[in-house]
Amino acid sequence: MPGLTTATDRRGEVAGRCALLVVAALLLPQVAAAHVFDVDVSKLSRTDILSTYLKLGFTHILPLGLDHILFVLSIFFLEPRLKPVLLQATAFTVAHSITLGLAMYGLISPPASIVEPIIALSILFVAIENIMADKLNPWRVAIVFGFGLIHGMGFASVLTSLGLPRAMFVESLISFNIGVELGQVTVILLAWLLVGRWFADKPWYKQRVVVPVSVVIGLIAAYWTVERVFFA
Repeated sequence: MPGLTTATDRRGEVAGRCALLVVAALLLPQVAAAHVFDVDVSKLSRTDILSTYLKLGFTHILPLGLDHILFVLSIFFLEPRLKPVLLQATAFTVAHSITLGLAMYGLISPPASIVEPIIALSILFVAIENIMADKLNPWRVAIVFGFGLIHGMGFASVLTSLGLPRAMFVESLISFNIGVELGQVTVILLAWLLVGRWFADKPWYKQRVVVPVSVVIGLIAAYWTVERVFFA
């Protein structure tokens, strides 16, 4: 039956593209694990310092930031049109920039034992909301902003280990944040090109895309939560 075959082929294509996104997110950190960011910033020029922190911010998302990638994918899938997704991503960036700056200035010092489980819970929360909600709620941006404050504390651990040059503290911090934003936008654009552009307007999008992908992401986040609370 041609109609049935076509529908089956479409389901397979959708599932394949969604699986590709999730599998890529899972494998990228493993591929890049050996490429540790290690550089003596004291020997770099002003331009090189800015590009170094830009690269550090980007690579902390792609390919090393699996938890942040899954969070960005979670905010993407419920409403995959670029404008609302980029609005949420911008709110997330503004929020994590605030807490990252406060942490780097030494004004706050949250323990990783608390921050990391909350980051995992934030992913789980958004994944569950994706499954339960029929549409993007107005308060979603506020929720993403709140979770961005927590993620910023997680970003601080990366910069703390490398440090920021005293003479270019603010510039380097801004450069890192720009790198993070570019990494997030790259994840969003890849997800849109693979899934959102083709399937977002389909009547079956929620049932065949949002729910199964959110279940997978939610299970991963639940596992991380337990691991980070009890086994970290």
